Amino acid sequence: MKASIDAVRVAGTPQGPVPVVVLGVEGETDVVPIFIGFEEATSIVRGLEAEDIGRPLTHDLLLDVMEELGGRVDRIVVSELFERDDGQGGTYIADLHVQTPRETVVVDARPSDSLALAARTNVPIEVTEGVFEAGRDDSEKFEQLQSLDETGDL
Repeated sequence: MKASIDAVRVAGTPQGPVPVVVLGVEGETDVVPIFIGFEEATSIVRGLEAEDIGRPLTHDLLLDVMEELGGRVDRIVVSELFERDDGQGGTYIADLHVQTPRETVVVDARPSDSLALAARTNVPIEVTEGVFEAGRDDSEKFEQLQSLDETGDL
């Protein structure tokens, strides 16, 4: 299923504020929220805004090295969701599809890192149907949350 980064917001939780990247899925009104760390969220926002801070950060460096070696990110797929036994969320798994001079390879990656790379390269983002069904949530719940770039934490 084709997806895109709709927003990076901050949700209030019992543990305190937590960033959430909201993935919109083509043809669906529900979204897939993925709760991530502040550093990863900041990197995604910087990628979306094409912000250049003068020196490459980790995700910029990874792309630079990949390109110097003749590779490029082809697409990312949020492929699995391992739900916790207590029903309180879970862990998403992503596959980073990289085209090298010899072949296409699939690298296991955190969704937050994969989305930070996608934000910098505009490559397609996909979620599997199983991930969408297991992780889907009402988009209205996330529209009211403050965007990370509005919090002043960048």
